[in-house]
Amino acid sequence: MISSLKIAKSSNDVAMIGLDFGSTTSSAMIALASVGQNSITGRMQFENFRVVYRCEPVFTPFDKTKIDIASLDDYLNKWLKESGFGYENFFSGGAIVTGIAAKKSNARAIAGLVKQKIGKSIIATADDPSFESWLAFMGNSFLLSEAMPKISFINIDIGGGTTNPALGINGSVKSTGCSFIGARHFQFKPGTRQLTAVSDWGMDLLDYLAIKKDIKEKFEIAEINAIIDFYIKGLEALVNGESDFFSQKGLKRYNQVPFLIDQALNAHGKSTPVITFSGGVGELVYQHSMGKSLPGTTYYGDLGIDIARAIVKSRILSCNIRDIVPENLGRATVYGLTLHSTQISGTTVFLSDPDVLPLNDIPIVAGLSLTADSTEIKQALNMVKKCRHGGCIKIESNLKSQTGSECLNNIKRIGTSLALGIEDPDFGKDSPLILLVDMNVGKTLGNYVSRWKTIDANLVVIDEIPDRDGHFVNIGQIHNNVIPVSFYGVR
Repeated sequence: MISSLKIAKSSNDVAMIGLDFGSTTSSAMIALASVGQNSITGRMQFENFRVVYRCEPVFTPFDKTKIDIASLDDYLNKWLKESGFGYENFFSGGAIVTGIAAKKSNARAIAGLVKQKIGKSIIATADDPSFESWLAFMGNSFLLSEAMPKISFINIDIGGGTTNPALGINGSVKSTGCSFIGARHFQFKPGTRQLTAVSDWGMDLLDYLAIKKDIKEKFEIAEINAIIDFYIKGLEALVNGESDFFSQKGLKRYNQVPFLIDQALNAHGKSTPVITFSGGVGELVYQHSMGKSLPGTTYYGDLGIDIARAIVKSRILSCNIRDIVPENLGRATVYGLTLHSTQISGTTVFLSDPDVLPLNDIPIVAGLSLTADSTEIKQALNMVKKCRHGGCIKIESNLKSQTGSECLNNIKRIGTSLALGIEDPDFGKDSPLILLVDMNVGKTLGNYVSRWKTIDANLVVIDEIPDRDGHFVNIGQIHNNVIPVSFYGVR
């Protein structure tokens, strides 16, 4: 059923969109939020989130070896028409192509379609597995993790093509991973065990298990059980930190991003993690654990139901499924994209040219402390010079170790050093230099770097942006003196 809630939009509200194109299904979500100042931290933040549109998931359309872009375009137009939002209405958001869909030869064309339709400030990315893991955790387990800050959580997002685990503590993701465990590597005539399609990773697994099957042949129950048993052992290895499970001969391609949790757990002295699930299989897991009936084997034409039943039987995987239940389950990724992919700046940003925004796909080339020396600053600027369309440097303040006067002196010093660098004739004047700083000093730092706008440079300084891992940043249009900032390409 289509959910479209007509909620009054105030002048302080902004609209956010999330689009998830997965191995099995695609979906859209739109939310409104107001922008306000946190009374404790003083930072600007989103408040009063309201999901105002949520479509029913549709099967991701494939045309042989490619994604059917024309059909996805039709879905996008349909979703926006149903929601009542126009292409120009969105302050922030994102689109992601995941799992097997991300491996199709034209997957990146979806990113181009979304940017063309909705705007440059929207994240649009394909085959970004660690980002997907981060989004699923934020969309499914963030609130639970914040409510229980002394407990570590592992969220396991299982879709048609991949499993994306993430370890988080007190609402902060510490480790991510991705393996090719999914429901649709083997596809069947619904309600039967007759094989209709198999992925490359499915073929690898059949070779590993010494099972020989051709399209249209039927699997024996023992053969299905062997596949499910492998998947369960792989999932158990993930949560136990047994990263060598996928190092077995013939299985190395199964481990796209190793899920390394021992270091993160040891660093925080946390006990055995709570395990939560999301994605299409995760939703089936909770339905089954609550005693709700599931359809029969291969009802959806894949092994999702069988995997869910086996997870509930696993002593290791099922230890928390009845007493700690997340809110969003199957829609965790799109929920994370809509509500958690974007942060907002403070109100003292510096723009040498306000018309330069929005900026998208800007590489983050370096991170500097406020006490960085001239050599470090020069190296960072040299990296920016190599970026044809601009580069981003993150600056971390370490305020806890500095007095107010020390902080101001360091801002002046680093600003002066950066000014010397961008005055160099070899430093490009057209491509923007973006500085992200975690404290409320955007205008001050920008004035020092630009020598109070006397240097001909394309400079953007955005303040009050907490440090986040990422390879790229998107910067949206200014709205009521604040700017949306989104990271992707999570490390």
